[in-house]
Amino acid sequence: MVDRFSYPYSSPYEFNPLNINPLRDHLEKTVDFAKVRALTELKLFIAATDVQTGRIKVFEGPELTADHVMASACLPYLFQAVEIGGVPYWDGGYMGNPALFPLFYKTASPDIVIVQVNPIERDNVPRSAHQIQDRLNEITFNGALMSEMRAIDFVNRLIDSGKLSRDDYMRPFVHRIDGGRHLESFSASSKLDASWSLISKLHGFGRNAARQWLDETYDSIGREGTLNLRLAYS
Repeated sequence: MVDRFSYPYSSPYEFNPLNINPLRDHLEKTVDFAKVRALTELKLFIAATDVQTGRIKVFEGPELTADHVMASACLPYLFQAVEIGGVPYWDGGYMGNPALFPLFYKTASPDIVIVQVNPIERDNVPRSAHQIQDRLNEITFNGALMSEMRAIDFVNRLIDSGKLSRDDYMRPFVHRIDGGRHLESFSASSKLDASWSLISKLHGFGRNAARQWLDETYDSIGREGTLNLRLAYS
């Protein structure tokens, strides 16, 4: 028998039965999805998690609508699952955060730049229920990325040793723009803080991190990776 007190959260189907979502309305007003679908100069991939199968689904530029974007950011404690073609989807981060395999199979660029917004490591041990939940969320969302990075490192080592042919396998050059210590002071729940002061602060951190990355690694793009995958993700 399941005790109702085992679940500290209300379901979005309970507190928002009409599925009212101002974010979707704002997205449709802000983004011209017809132009997004017509874009050919850049390739755009958006990932979502199939609620029923637990598998990742990657949607591509020519099919994208506001529903696909909402599905990719659908946190199940906050939003009802987004149905696309009769299939319910949740946030793609559960199975791919981000999904990297489309970059291997459907693009020609060897460079992959990871923008790391979830800290991999934390110095402190979480003790309160809130802190524990925050850290579990970070570990869960980082898990898919760490698995993909380990796989990339494994394949790269096989290519470098001559066991796999460069003619048959792409050897990615992986880079990372990392918020580092700046982000450690923010808990995972801070993502729910939409205050302008926090957004402005994070925007400043991001610009500084990107500028530093460009200064240090720009000349390596197209030539070599600048992220030690084994050290960063093993």
